[in-house]
Amino acid sequence: MMQFEKELQGVRTVAIAGHIRPDGDSVGACVGLWNYIRDNFPQIEADIWLEQPSEKYALLEGYEAIRRPDGQERKYDLFIAVDCAARDRLGEAEEYFNRTEKTVCVDHHISNPGYASINEIYPEASSTCEILVKMMDPDKISKAAASALYMGIAHDTGVFQYSCTSPETMRLAAMLMEKGVAYTRLVEETFYKRTYRQNQILGKALLESMRILDGRGIVSAVRRREFAFFGVEPADLEGIVSQLKMTEGVEVAIFLYETDNLEYKVSLRSREIVDVSEVASYFGGGGHVRAAGVTMKGTFHDIVNNLTLHIEHQLSEKKDQ
Repeated sequence: MMQFEKELQGVRTVAIAGHIRPDGDSVGACVGLWNYIRDNFPQIEADIWLEQPSEKYALLEGYEAIRRPDGQERKYDLFIAVDCAARDRLGEAEEYFNRTEKTVCVDHHISNPGYASINEIYPEASSTCEILVKMMDPDKISKAAASALYMGIAHDTGVFQYSCTSPETMRLAAMLMEKGVAYTRLVEETFYKRTYRQNQILGKALLESMRILDGRGIVSAVRRREFAFFGVEPADLEGIVSQLKMTEGVEVAIFLYETDNLEYKVSLRSREIVDVSEVASYFGGGGHVRAAGVTMKGTFHDIVNNLTLHIEHQLSEKKDQ
């Protein structure tokens, strides 16, 4: 595994970027790495380029360093992409990636093809933040860096309850806790807390959900007109698919929200049988074995029918084994 100390030698400028619609692991990875560089390599100018994340992450030291590309031409000595499975998912920051000769990708998505000049991709890791911790000198991780990295691990493990959580995950999280991380506040403020409107749209999604696949699947959707009615944005839908998956007897949860006419962003979650990354990859998406996503065109019913054909095939295969 690559060590940052080696790769940062002689580097004067670094760009750090994560995926579009950044989640906790993406934000934690960007901010945690930025703090690590700031604390230990003061001669390096590091910039975070990221689509504006939720304000709930503002309690992290370094959140204020997050910027959005402004159209100006920039060239960096090093570009580090974190938690981003494909180059085009860097969003507007992709232009900086393309101008940088030395690029590094640190990720845990199984669908990542390895698009950088140096690729550190470990699908077995719980999160990108877990990989980053292993690449850092533990004695040089400050409280600020540890807080961001701990948060990222907590988010991608569902606060250490998902199957991606390993004994190594827990050991690394414990090491970060020993840095003085306010772990209770971090988890409560960034993972569990919901606004009134977020609770309303969650309630609607649950109320209008439908069981499919003889009760082994569940699906729900939010249309564009409902965004305005409830006063919410796509970021407010985070966590709905995971709540759907908690339904008794359900193996696979499907949540869709409308992004354009006859176009939906689809989130997939599974319990222990179905590889949803395989399903998403077939339609041009990707992700993890138990959590994946894809953008699909068509009517709600057409999309659900197409997805369930592949899910049902996997369920049947496992039943026959």
